[in-house]
Amino acid sequence: MNLKTGLFQSEKKQDRIYYEDQHAIELISNHINEHLPKLTIKPIVIVCIGTDRSTGDCLGPLIGYNIQQELSHFHVYGTLKDPVHAVNLKETLEFIKDKHKNPFIIAIDACLGRLSSVGFVQVAEGSIKPGAGVNKDLPAVGNMHITGIVNVSGFMEFFVLQNTRLHLVMSMAEVISKGLIEAEKRYVEKRRTIQDSLFTEQNSIIN
Repeated sequence: MNLKTGLFQSEKKQDRIYYEDQHAIELISNHINEHLPKLTIKPIVIVCIGTDRSTGDCLGPLIGYNIQQELSHFHVYGTLKDPVHAVNLKETLEFIKDKHKNPFIIAIDACLGRLSSVGFVQVAEGSIKPGAGVNKDLPAVGNMHITGIVNVSGFMEFFVLQNTRLHLVMSMAEVISKGLIEAEKRYVEKRRTIQDSLFTEQNSIIN
């Protein structure tokens, strides 16, 4: 869980979408694809960070649970059954590094921020620092990140997370999940188009 937007590692422009926006799913999908690598041979790994023991911090595991059976090409780590959290984050990142050759990692986490920002989803380049909101020193994660601002920062963050509304977290998780599923469809379609183009070009050279 991140404390606020100021703790993001990337200072580049962030795309913010309110989860109740009627175009939220499409916008999230678009922004994800804008940040994905141009080289479509890279494995895409999604790391959903958080724990099901805290309402506010279960955004990541909920998303992982939603998408694990829906995605055919992106690899998912962090679900309700097998969460990725402070205890096993380093171990999980080492496993991903060994299993996937030069992966592009999408980090997903809950975030605390200003009252006016609660309910917003942020998509941006660069890594995040999980656990920063509760003073835990964990490694930075992600070539890009998606965060959902689930509550207000500034006072007794751990208590705030525990008392975050489940309805908000589940609703945001659903929207982000659908955005990821749609993003993968578009990315796979783009990959196939490139492959078909290369195949056609090779055939024309041969003939």
